[in-house]
Amino acid sequence: MKTNLNTILGVLIIAGISFIPIGVKAQESMQYFRPNNKQGINVFETSKKDTVPFTGLKVKVGGNFELTFQSLGEWNTAIPVTKTGFTGNVNSLTTLTHGFQLPMANLSFDIQLADGIRMNLTNYLASRHHEDSWVKGGYIQFDKLLFLHSAFVDSMMKSVSIRIGQNDVDYGDQHYRRSDGGNTIYNPFIENYIMDEFSTELGAQFYYHTKSGFFAMAGLTDGLLSETVVASTKVDAVTGKPLKYDPAILGKLGFDKQVNKDLRFRLTGSVYTVNSDYSNTLLGGDRTGSHYYNLFENQAVASATTLSDAIDYSPFSGRVNPGFSNEVHAFMGNLFLKYKGLEFFGTAENITGRGAAETSNRWATQFAGDLIYRFPENTENFWLGVRYNTLKADILGTGDVTVNRTAGSLGWFMTKNIMMKAEYVTQQYLDFPNTNILNGGKFHGVMLEASIGF
Repeated sequence: MKTNLNTILGVLIIAGISFIPIGVKAQESMQYFRPNNKQGINVFETSKKDTVPFTGLKVKVGGNFELTFQSLGEWNTAIPVTKTGFTGNVNSLTTLTHGFQLPMANLSFDIQLADGIRMNLTNYLASRHHEDSWVKGGYIQFDKLLFLHSAFVDSMMKSVSIRIGQNDVDYGDQHYRRSDGGNTIYNPFIENYIMDEFSTELGAQFYYHTKSGFFAMAGLTDGLLSETVVASTKVDAVTGKPLKYDPAILGKLGFDKQVNKDLRFRLTGSVYTVNSDYSNTLLGGDRTGSHYYNLFENQAVASATTLSDAIDYSPFSGRVNPGFSNEVHAFMGNLFLKYKGLEFFGTAENITGRGAAETSNRWATQFAGDLIYRFPENTENFWLGVRYNTLKADILGTGDVTVNRTAGSLGWFMTKNIMMKAEYVTQQYLDFPNTNILNGGKFHGVMLEASIGF
């Protein structure tokens, strides 16, 4: 987060120079690959179409940058509250102004190791939530297993993909459209959902595709963002025993087909479940932070923490995490329709879960819909969009609450690698207790963002 932007550019330049001996083909297209630019929009699972011939080892250095201008106002109706160790009313809001946010940047490496075998490594160079550069994760993807020298396996792999590593959890379809640190080029809006379903976990995901458009995925992960070999000392309030490290099981069934040249139809259902975990982060695994800054924060509280900046103190402005860290049972349905330039993406989600100190499960439900119109017909370089997102959840110590967001956006792809977008957003917090800083909370205003992906 505190990384100087010139340093980031220097790292990318050095990385690029270091691969010059590989030749021009170092930057060619990868096999079974999602492009890191406009061509990656509305790409979900990588295709099984074998369209890129293997000509030897290839290394692609990629990157993402985003720069955002924020002009948001906020209000609340929480009653004044004082707390020992803090100055004044801890429910008063930090005064905001119009200005630029800290830029975020990602650095990625994609390596074609062999025919049908590709590796990815993604790094967060600068982000809001983590002060230093971090490795987000990496994986190896097998779309061919030619080294087994088996005609049966070769035939099977025409329909199968295997992805293994510290990888994005493939729960639902929204994570394919969300902003991820400096990578904002897939998202037609500035921010992600109110309840943001995203984490990286160590495991494997197996995909089976059919020519008819039906596909299935089954996966198994360790359920953790940060792996450990140390036994848990936390006690489960239900069993009275130390927490276990149960694996997380995930699955997806779907149908995705380009019905004709004008119409694409995709419908999926996803599940993610883990019965006992030390610290599950399915709803809080983002290590980069929200793209709305410093909302509903009290500067005196932030300054009293050990963190060096208020944006560290509360990095998920505008989001709500129900806090299901021990047990999670999540279900999501997604519908994607695209007719010529008009597209709809919808989400319906239900989650139950609890923390280690709780004896019963709480719940959360979320609905969202994006309506996007891309034009002109031949290039779709411009778009207009609207999103409605609502979350209802039982929050520990707070009770049943509702959060509603409406956002409108317009955008322009200057080239396939350079994007500009603007958003007007309004969000309301309902049913929070009058002693909570979010009581009667509302923010609205304008966001502007420039994004580069290559």
